[in-house]
Amino acid sequence: MNFKDYIRVIPDFPKPGIRFKDITTLLKNGPAYQAAIEAMKQQVAELEIDVIAGPEARGFVIGAPLALALGVGFVPIRKSGKLPGETVEADYDLEYGKDKLAVHKDAIAPGQKVLIADDLLATGGTIETTVKLIQKLGGEVVGAAFLIELSYLQGRSKLGSVPVRSLVTF
Repeated sequence: MNFKDYIRVIPDFPKPGIRFKDITTLLKNGPAYQAAIEAMKQQVAELEIDVIAGPEARGFVIGAPLALALGVGFVPIRKSGKLPGETVEADYDLEYGKDKLAVHKDAIAPGQKVLIADDLLATGGTIETTVKLIQKLGGEVVGAAFLIELSYLQGRSKLGSVPVRSLVTF
């Protein structure tokens, strides 16, 4: 299956010159969505994974079904102030400022092997911050899996030795 056929490209969104990769067209197609999750499962099958972590919000729609497919748990990585329990946080840069990501302190046990899953790897800032949060808790990041990678933005370079798997590359 050519997954690019299910991803709509919207020119000039959210600003002129950007060609936004819209995954909602893939998500609304049950067989395509299921096939994408299955293909991502195959890409990470050789990794030893205890739990999947996914950053808000589209990391939830990729990470949670991938966790179910692999038979492991899912840990949501949220924006600051969104989780009810005790958290650890890390700052990350936005285009026009800073924000924070958070995870429950008890979400990942020391030594747990964690796969990060998200819809898109672009500049790598969100995923780099997610790696830092997991490491603060003592988790070991064994890989990162993405539905889409925008290779021209070189987000991989921020992930160091973390193995990266991408289903579709633009």
